[in-house]
Amino acid sequence: MRLAHLILAHSNPLQLERLVKRLIYTQTDVYIHLDGKSNIEEFIHLERLENVFFIGKRTAITWANYSMVTATLGSFEEILKKNIVYSHINLLSGQDYPLKSAAAIQKFMLANADKTFMRSRQVDIEWQESMSRFNLYSLGDYNFPLKFPIQSLINRILPKRKLPMGLKPFGFSQWMAITPVCASYVINYLKKNTAVRRFFKMTWGVDELVFQTVLLNSDLKHTIVNDHLRYIKFEKGGSRPKTLTMEDAQILVDSNQFFARKFSADTDTEILDYLDFISGNELIISNSQESIN
Repeated sequence: MRLAHLILAHSNPLQLERLVKRLIYTQTDVYIHLDGKSNIEEFIHLERLENVFFIGKRTAITWANYSMVTATLGSFEEILKKNIVYSHINLLSGQDYPLKSAAAIQKFMLANADKTFMRSRQVDIEWQESMSRFNLYSLGDYNFPLKFPIQSLINRILPKRKLPMGLKPFGFSQWMAITPVCASYVINYLKKNTAVRRFFKMTWGVDELVFQTVLLNSDLKHTIVNDHLRYIKFEKGGSRPKTLTMEDAQILVDSNQFFARKFSADTDTEILDYLDFISGNELIISNSQESIN
């Protein structure tokens, strides 16, 4: 059994290279979906690294719209078609970074091969401020003149939307470590249930909703652990995560999570150096304990 990491990337090839090199490990494959709007020539050298592959079918992604889901599902499908036995497909962004060694990450994932790790809340009960995403129409990836005034008019004159097929609304974070069984289920469910797919195509912030809603309304819900194994900090009232720096170093170490986001090498490389140092020491201690045992 192997572990697959899937990175959704669009910029900063040097930072992406650093992330990829930290993930490379025996029995681990790294897949990169490069945004269709990005120049692949700036990144293609990464394919020369061992067990690193680019997703062939690239999607031009717009933030918070269904194109993000299209890119994710298409990448999942391409990975699954390789017929390699993976414990998980671990979904990352190009601005994520590991908090633990590649060895520790792989050991944990392979030991929990029957579980999908994904943060979730029942939106109508636990995350009501996001209920408007389900109630209101979003024209999302559609681009035409007067798009937003028309979207506003639609939401004024049409009744509130309702999830098809009696589904309960769930969501929270798009980042997850998903089992092949769960990934296949979501792919096939959305292909078969066109009404649900159409609904989500007109939903804002859909990447934070679709996987939770489909899986937590399914018989696979007992395999979902409400933990995405990541440290992410949002500023009060902010819609995007805080860029983490050395001032967050102790919080990151104390979090006992496996990954964190987001980082910017342009803002602070010292925190990345520090995390490399901590992970290296962790690996040395782990190897010493195994030798003693």
